[in-house]
Amino acid sequence: MTTSFLIDDLKRDEGCRLTAYKDTVGVWTVGYGHAHVAPGTVWTQAQADSALDADIAIAVHDLDFRLPWWRKLDDVRQDVLAEMAFNLGVEGLLGFHNTLALVEAGNYAAASGGLLASRWAKQVGARATRLAAMMKSGARP
Repeated sequence: MTTSFLIDDLKRDEGCRLTAYKDTVGVWTVGYGHAHVAPGTVWTQAQADSALDADIAIAVHDLDFRLPWWRKLDDVRQDVLAEMAFNLGVEGLLGFHNTLALVEAGNYAAASGGLLASRWAKQVGARATRLAAMMKSGARP
């Protein structure tokens, strides 16, 4: 099971904006990275918090469906995959074919390297560095 740190990590990494904005790829977004909203959407903090919980549940459900082996990982590594699934969508995470195969095989050092070598890592910077370290060590920094 993911850890209690996941929500705090996502809040820090995603940030919260209560008025809709275009994200880095031009998708209208609000709250903690809740995508595909109408321009001009305005939320309360309670709506943003509720959507965050729902979006995490969707990411976890999609991981259970698409990568059922992820539940055999320790909690910290589950957090890494859950945060990536939240950020990229599970479809985006599935693009990490080789890295996911390394994770499934338990080769966490090589999987960490795969995360850091990705275009995603260049886009998210320190977030990727932290998640790669967590993947490698199985511990929180």
